Amino acid sequence: MSELADDPHNARMVALVGTQGLGLAPKHRRYDLVAIGGGTGGLVATSGAALIGARVALIESDLLGGDCLVSGCVPSKALLHAARVAHDARHAAAVGVITDVRVDGARVMERVRRIRSEIANDDSVATLTDRGVEVIPGRARFTSDRTLEVGGETIAFKRAIVATGAKAVVPDIEGLASIDPLTHESLFELESLPERVVVVGGGPIGCELAQALARLGSSVTLLQRDATLLPRDDPEAGALLRLRLGAEGVDVRCSTEATRFSRHGDEIVVGIGERTVTCERVLVATGRRAAVDGLGLAAAGVDFAARGIVVDRFQRTSNRRIYAVGDVAVGPQFTHAAWAQAEFATLNALLPARLDAAARVMPYVTYTDPEVAHVGLSARALAELGDRVRTLSTPWRDNDRAHTQDEHEGFAKVHLRRGSDRILAATAVGRGAGELITEIALAMTAGLGLAKIGRTIHPYPTRSELWRTLAYDWQTQRIGPWTRRAVGWWLRMLR
Repeated sequence: MSELADDPHNARMVALVGTQGLGLAPKHRRYDLVAIGGGTGGLVATSGAALIGARVALIESDLLGGDCLVSGCVPSKALLHAARVAHDARHAAAVGVITDVRVDGARVMERVRRIRSEIANDDSVATLTDRGVEVIPGRARFTSDRTLEVGGETIAFKRAIVATGAKAVVPDIEGLASIDPLTHESLFELESLPERVVVVGGGPIGCELAQALARLGSSVTLLQRDATLLPRDDPEAGALLRLRLGAEGVDVRCSTEATRFSRHGDEIVVGIGERTVTCERVLVATGRRAAVDGLGLAAAGVDFAARGIVVDRFQRTSNRRIYAVGDVAVGPQFTHAAWAQAEFATLNALLPARLDAAARVMPYVTYTDPEVAHVGLSARALAELGDRVRTLSTPWRDNDRAHTQDEHEGFAKVHLRRGSDRILAATAVGRGAGELITEIALAMTAGLGLAKIGRTIHPYPTRSELWRTLAYDWQTQRIGPWTRRAVGWWLRMLR
């Protein structure tokens, strides 16, 4: 069982999504579809399979809901909301509202767990059973290319989906394991907030949690090995976020690696070359590793690489009877990616379909403040295209809605195939950027160019007008001297 804090909210969550103690033996010896892992991928796959009439089982040894419910999306966004409320309250005087802000860390963490327990019913054993999914408790292990074993019982399958997710990686650094480091898997079980924290890792998880803890009153030092934060994103986004975190009191140190850790009484000493930093807790956010231990992939003929299970564009593994989705597979590690992959994998597995999961447009968001949202080609891929890309950008502060709400940082940027309005990628950095990126994702999915966005009426004043502004800029830049002369001649003829 996951190590959860002893409180009534966790007890309620476990009662809903816990599988240990169910004591249920498989009802059948052969299933149309078996999913291993009860996170987003497994839940979507089995629910969809049951909906179309398949005999389906879901195998999970711990908690349904997986990383997203227990230690990822749900609790982290609950914590980020509390942090944003505290931050906005402290700065309310700028709009004429005077407040006295005090953060009760225990109540903040209790609310995080309450929110988690309230959402847990969506992923509960009862909900899955009502949908026609058989939930089998235990750890699954492949014994051949079409059989697996769980709890001493052998189960045959026509098709199987591996959706076991990924686990936080604690790097092999001197003394780190001995100081009981926090990860996103344990942070939300704290009953109070630490006064001083060192965050190791400047990717999305590290940046989100560093900012949240600082806003809630912790003294935070962020160590980032790369030269910039969010190194996979637009360089302008990483630079802007570094400035924002620094302005909020986070000691951001890029191009910096921790080399050793040790505990001295109640303090942890973090060595950084010849220097040291002291703290109460260390939060590690250096990446995640596919959870495949004990699965028996070799017995099933499933190839595995350093980044996860190898899949083709249909989510099939090297064993064409077995599919892999979500964080356990090589590819993007987002809850919505697992959802989308599971949809297509299920249909490909059970029906004569060949749905290309890799061709789907995949937006993503880092939920810092400002948010960093992106869709389309990566910054690296765009750079490799060079002058074949045309980039349009507009500052967030020039948007009237943003200006009325004192949002002065950020930008919206669209990358087009030069000579056309075809959208290759887009980035939005600002408050609510994650809500804006879907408009571009929809346009790319539907094959619509920037011109169609320009013809779409956007309500005023909204942040979504940022996209209309870029479309207007593109259209006006196309009007050259010949066009103006031709229109002028026409108008003179009508006078």
